[in-house]
Amino acid sequence: MRYSNVCIESIGYELPKQVVTSAEIETRLAPLYDRLQLPYGRLELMSGIRERRFWDDGTAPSDGASVAGNKALEQAGVFGQEIECIINCSVSRDFLEPATASVVHERLKISPRAMLFDISNACLGMLNGMVMLGNMIELGQIKRGLLVAGENAKPLVETTIRQLLADPTMTRKKFKDAFASLTIGSGAAAIVMTHVSVSKHGHALAGGAVQTDSEQNHLCRGSADTGLDAGSHAEMSTQSEELLHRGCELAGRTWADFKQELRWSDAAVSKTFCHQVGVAHRRLLFDTLKLDPAIDFPTVEFLGNMGSVSLPITMALSIEAGNVRRDEKLALLGIGSGLNCLMLGVTW
Repeated sequence: MRYSNVCIESIGYELPKQVVTSAEIETRLAPLYDRLQLPYGRLELMSGIRERRFWDDGTAPSDGASVAGNKALEQAGVFGQEIECIINCSVSRDFLEPATASVVHERLKISPRAMLFDISNACLGMLNGMVMLGNMIELGQIKRGLLVAGENAKPLVETTIRQLLADPTMTRKKFKDAFASLTIGSGAAAIVMTHVSVSKHGHALAGGAVQTDSEQNHLCRGSADTGLDAGSHAEMSTQSEELLHRGCELAGRTWADFKQELRWSDAAVSKTFCHQVGVAHRRLLFDTLKLDPAIDFPTVEFLGNMGSVSLPITMALSIEAGNVRRDEKLALLGIGSGLNCLMLGVTW
């Protein structure tokens, strides 16, 4: 896919104030650690994550998404009434229906003529949203659009801890499948995208490439969708090691397509922003792509895996830190369970 008329105007984000360390989680799991003779410090050692953040109890996904969305609109200098499409892209949603995007739409006073809907694709939701908005902008259907997402990790982590402690048959193998659920963090992000004719900054979305390996959809699965009876606690089972290797293999194939589609070389890319999974994932990913990890901007160590908002928040933090210069070529490298890989190129 290639674009000629699509720009990224701004990236807004919001981080919860509550910080939860990996050491705190292990302290709560002490009975299990002692019974299975697991070494303390294992969670941070294996993932590289020393802490993550949780929203206060009662915070809905739309709450964080609305704050991030407002920040993105302010940064872009765009009024809500100018937005012609708003898409909520998070795994976490307020309810089965209506679309969580409708809540954010009302709070941000988005135009009543704006299209709104939710899309969800594990950790790739925001990148998928960029493609959807990009397509509409490129086709001339809209000039300004807004993506939002609020991820709430606390229910999954809390349920995982309770289940681990309550299961008398828990083994090291079963614990391994629940390990990834303890690395999740919370956050919210938003992106304003525009047609080049109304862009104030000219950060061009060049295009990208996608590949899918759906034979691996069993490697990471969350709770069943129980429809209108949804009151069950969030659960997730992940075959982390297999997911790591299969995901990086898929990324290697997608990277080749990405470079061919955009006619970019390895040397042309000066910065990368990745979905933040863990330090082992980052190491293998850059080995696979044969890229220098020094061009990356990691946040997983202090924010954990924030699902769909991980990559855009990481990118926003890097921009705030002054790491991104005008006209640099940026590669957004997304991998999500399913397996799906989507890579987008931006000329900043």
